[in-house]
Amino acid sequence: MFKRKVKGIEELLNQVLREEGLETPLQQRRLIDSWETVTGKVVARYTGEKFIKNQTLFVKITNSALRQDLSMMRSQLVKRLNEQVGAMIVTDVRLY
Repeated sequence: MFKRKVKGIEELLNQVLREEGLETPLQQRRLIDSWETVTGKVVARYTGEKFIKNQTLFVKITNSALRQDLSMMRSQLVKRLNEQVGAMIVTDVRLY
């Protein structure tokens, strides 16, 4: 009998994503999608465009007072967003 190393579907999928260079974009999408979960529905109402560039999450906040409050919580937001995804995706959050 031959011994075979059997891999689970999750392990195989992660390996294919990594080999094809799709793992990071997928994690970035998950991080952007987790914004409402991390910040809450009230903040999400005042949130516009979101994108990641050079490990920085850029978020448009339409309320200036809320933007100021969130600016003071940038390091906490980075930590909570990365924890939500389970990987170090962003190192900074810029609110505009």
